[in-house]
Formats: sequence, structure tokens, C-alpha cells
Amino acid sequence: MSKIDFDEAQAGIHSIIEFALTMPDLDEEAHFLENYGLQVERENGILKLRTVGSDHVWAKILPGEKKRLVYVTAGCYEEDFDRIRQQILTAGGVGTDPHPAGEANGFWFRDPHGRLMQLKVAEKTMPDNKSAMGDMNIQSNVRGAPARSAAGGTAPTRLSHMALFTPDVTEAIDFYTKAFGVRLADRSGDIIAFTYGRHGSDHHLFAFLSGGGIGLHHASWDVPSVEQLGLGNTHMRAVGYDRHWGPGRHVLGSNYFNYVKDPFGQWWEYSCHIDYIEKDADWVIANFSDEDALYLWGPDMPEDFPTNVELE
Repeated sequence: MSKIDFDEAQAGIHSIIEFALTMPDLDEEAHFLENYGLQVERENGILKLRTVGSDHVWAKILPGEKKRLVYVTAGCYEEDFDRIRQQILTAGGVGTDPHPAGEANGFWFRDPHGRLMQLKVAEKTMPDNKSAMGDMNIQSNVRGAPARSAAGGTAPTRLSHMALFTPDVTEAIDFYTKAFGVRLADRSGDIIAFTYGRHGSDHHLFAFLSGGGIGLHHASWDVPSVEQLGLGNTHMRAVGYDRHWGPGRHVLGSNYFNYVKDPFGQWWEYSCHIDYIEKDADWVIANFSDEDALYLWGPDMPEDFPTNVELE
């Protein structure tokens, strides 16, 4: 283990603002996402994804021949924008035209592996502190669980993080720590690494997973309790989506998890109570062995879980 080097970059992003995917059947994907607990709006031939009670558009689903990550937008403070833009160019990012589905403002670029990214000035969507988990300590003489018919569904509150496939984990860490000013939280050799935002962040904003090329492994959505995570598992199975990993608990990030695979090979994670790293915290980086890197408890990982289907 080692302490963080605070000199990776002079400025850093604070949040993930938005991402876009293509899917071959928007109606089928909308059915999945609505059952998953997201608010789905159809507009001009695309799907816009929000969480319940929020106007923020977290993701856009575009029509395409197959599942593919299109772009990711990261947010920064206005006073940091010019400095981060220069960091991106110095680290090897190449400026490019905006994607038609995104906003034309900000700075669009491709990273050294060809991934399309956008930097823009935006309000921080990552919380400033760790949320308390719902109280699961039930007193005596109180019925702790509702009837199943009265339990309700699961409603994610926000996007927590994204796990991005990369052809080279070390190269990805090198670029994004220099360009976006994120910091390394933990890693497992050259298999996976987790980076967080310096302005106060969940244990990871971006995870980088070895996958033979670029792509999206999963998008992770925060739910307020383990109970909500379990209800999501039960509901998704009940409506026919039975390809899961979880419930379980991770080691890196410590979050409780349940992954659900959509009809086109994309994993969507319910996440609860992930580690939080405060601004300027003296976090200690760990490099875990393979046996410790994935989960503390839970079912065996599906064989196809690490597969980058965007290369197929």
C-alpha cells in the first residue's frame, strides 16, 4: 500500500454528467430500464434517462446496430475548465467535433485509445459526503419487513460510477490522472483500477477494466439501502430479466451490489453504501490480488461477466 501522490495534475473534474449508448431496439431497452427503476423519456428518436424526482438527464440511448458506448461527459468547475482542457491536450487527448446527440459546448476530445469524451462546466452531481444507509436495526416488538405486495419497487437516486473497458489499464490510469485530474483509489494489477474525484467523491468515478479494447462494462446506480438493492433483484427476475450477479459485497469500494444484464449484453449495477473519499483525504492506495479484488461475499461471478461484447 502507498499514499496518494497529489501531483498528478493541477486541476480535476468533479462528476460524471452524462453518457450515451447505442442499442438495436429502443422499445425493448426502455422496457428493461423502466423496470430497473429509471425514468425513461422518448424524444426525437432517443431515450433520455433520469432518476425519480430529478430533471437531470444522466444518459441517452440512441438507435444503433449493436450495444456500444458513444461518449461520456465529465463536469468541472468554471475556474478549472481551461486548465483541465490544457491537461487533456498535454496528456495526449485530441480535440474533435461534438457528437450530434450531445451539447456543442465544452471541449470534445478522444483519449489515446479512441474513446470520445466531453469536458464541460456543470454543477457537481457527485455528493459532498457519504449518505447514511437506511436503518436496518429493527427494535423488538416491531414487524421489520412489509408484506411483499406492499414493498414497492426500487428507484435509483443517481449515477454513481462507470466501469470502462480499456486495452491497457496502466495507460488509462496514466492518461486520466494527468488529463482529468482523477486520483487512483485502488487497483488489482493490470486487470482493473479505480479512480475518484479530488473534490469529494465515491470510491470511484471511473473504473478501468482490461477488455481488449474500449467499451462500457457497466453503469452503476446508487440505491439508498440493501433492502432496495434486494427488491431490485427480485423485481427484475420477476419480470423476466434473470441474468444477474448478486446480491453481494465488493472489496474495492466496499459497496453492496447487484448487477442485471439487459437484452443486449449491457450490465447495469444497483450499488449501495460505497466508500466515500472526502476532498484532500489522506487515502491509502491498495493493490489487491485477484482473489481479493472482486467480492467479499455473494454468488460466483458469471463466466461472461468480464466479456467486452462491444468487440464482438
